[in-house]
Amino acid sequence: MRRQIAVAGEFAKLVRQNLRLARRLKVEQLGAGAIDRLRDMTLNFGFSLALGDLAYLERGWYITHAGLVRLAARRRCAGIEVQQVLESCDQSNGRWVFKATVYKSSGSRGFVGYGDADPSNVSTLVHGAEMRIAETRAVNRALRKAYGIGLCSVEELGSFSNSSGRTRDH
Repeated sequence: MRRQIAVAGEFAKLVRQNLRLARRLKVEQLGAGAIDRLRDMTLNFGFSLALGDLAYLERGWYITHAGLVRLAARRRCAGIEVQQVLESCDQSNGRWVFKATVYKSSGSRGFVGYGDADPSNVSTLVHGAEMRIAETRAVNRALRKAYGIGLCSVEELGSFSNSSGRTRDH
């Protein structure tokens, strides 16, 4: 019980830090909805803006791979298994598909997520890294399912080539 109270106190402090940092960054005029969402994600999962767990893009919050991995570590994730889905891959065209399974405990049946990437759905900045992006997307989807996170991850997004540079800086 004491541990739960201590964690709740730490998360309340983290909420204040996150809100202060978000306002300091002047993240595209945070509205009440965005502030509520940040508060909720901080209290429920302990995400930190300072550590890069969340990103604010295109007027919405997104979780980062680093944030998901930190959450899995905090919750003592038992393991993550990743497999290439060979029949869906086309190496000559840079198309890769992976399946990830997250095991929250040793007895868990696992939570499955798939991730794909090819030159058409990744930023031009990372062309040539489609295999790694597909693997990361699969892991992120499996982690989001395992821990009940309703936010899409940054890495699951396609290219922001039509977005303004200002948005990408955040």
